[in-house]
Amino acid sequence: MAGQAGMFNVHQTIGHVLCCKCGIPMQPNAANMCVKCLRSEIDITEGLQKHVIIIHCPECDCYLQPPKTWIKAQLESKELLTFCVKRLKNLNKVRLIHAEFIWTEPHSKRIKVKLKVQQEVLNGAILEQAYMVEYVVQDQMCESCSRVQANPDQWVAAVQLRQHVSHRRTFFYLEQLILKHDAAARSIRIRQMDHGIDFFFSNRSHAVKFVEFVQKVVPIKSRSDKQLVSQDQKSNTYNYKYTFSVEICPICREDLICLPPKLSASLGNIGPVHYFFYILFITH
Repeated sequence: MAGQAGMFNVHQTIGHVLCCKCGIPMQPNAANMCVKCLRSEIDITEGLQKHVIIIHCPECDCYLQPPKTWIKAQLESKELLTFCVKRLKNLNKVRLIHAEFIWTEPHSKRIKVKLKVQQEVLNGAILEQAYMVEYVVQDQMCESCSRVQANPDQWVAAVQLRQHVSHRRTFFYLEQLILKHDAAARSIRIRQMDHGIDFFFSNRSHAVKFVEFVQKVVPIKSRSDKQLVSQDQKSNTYNYKYTFSVEICPICREDLICLPPKLSASLGNIGPVHYFFYILFITH
């Protein structure tokens, strides 16, 4: 009511005090020191790691998360940034505000990350400071890549892809899809055979995923078998080799198809002669 009646209101201003170290005017805080003097007196990054060594596998592009976990990450990705931050010790003593990469030459074997942290200092004053951490990348092959390099024939699962036709139109098209979607990235060896291609994998799950990809893009008929390689009766462990036999439908694009009369009648009398043209869809 007083404000509406036109009464005079006093405008409140924030007072300024002098820094107890350098004497410049500043807004008051719990330490009565400016930010520059606080940083000269206290270094909140003292005791934090600024140089870290990380292990990188050049074959599969993975990084070692001690003790035995390998994480796949690309340069300057969110996964690699999370991995780098987790490798720092004593980071729980401060509060992490922001983290970002600093560009370095890809062949320098150095990864630099800029971190911004906060910590409560004198008399409850909160100080914010940025510093840089340098990661030295050392190349070392992981266990699976080492086994593959030592013995390329040491595969666990094989996918035998076949199509019994006189041409390779379907394989040429399938090859482009595999390269485009990086479906055979986990294969340790690829061998061309009569009427098809063999893909070898070091893990059964990788072979199953590859078969599922092929099933999405072309009509196939598949079956799987396994063969016992070794067993340990004391620990009840068994080692198998898995084989997936995948046969692609022999009908290809731009083929002329003649249906039998009974099949044509069962499909609603669609006619015996058809020009086969199908569209392949990929779902992700």
